[in-house]
Amino acid sequence: MSECIFCAIAANQAPQFRVWDDEHAVAFMDINPAVEGHTLVIPRRHARDLWDIEPADAQAVMAAAVTVGGMLKAALEPDGLNIVHATGRAAFQSVFHFHLHLIPRRYGDPIRPPWSLEERNGDRTALAAVAERIRGAAG
Repeated sequence: MSECIFCAIAANQAPQFRVWDDEHAVAFMDINPAVEGHTLVIPRRHARDLWDIEPADAQAVMAAAVTVGGMLKAALEPDGLNIVHATGRAAFQSVFHFHLHLIPRRYGDPIRPPWSLEERNGDRTALAAVAERIRGAAG
C-alpha cells in the first residue's frame, strides 16, 4: 500500500524512531505520544484492522508487543502498561494499518479509562442473549 504511512515506516522509507523490528513486525515511537515511551507495534504486511489481519500476522505483532513491553519495563520502569487497539473510525482508529499502542503507565499520569471501572453487574438475560449471538457467529 504505497499511500499507507505505516507501510512506508515498515519498509524504512519514512521518518521514524524505530526501537525494534524483525521479519514480521516493527515497533516505533508514536509521534503524538500520550505519555513518555508510547510505542506502536505493527505488522510489516499491510492489514487494515483486526477484521483484516491474518492470524499469523496478529500472532507476530502480539509476540513483538511482549518483547517491546519488556524493553519498556527495563528502560522506563513504569508502574504498568496498557495495550490499546482500535478497529474502525468509530473506535478512534486514525491510521488504517493494524497497530497496537503500548502505553507505559505511571500512577498519577493524565490517562483515564474510557469507561467507568466501578463495580456493576450487567443484565444476566441480556448478557446470555448476546453471548449466544456471538457463539452463533462462529459458523
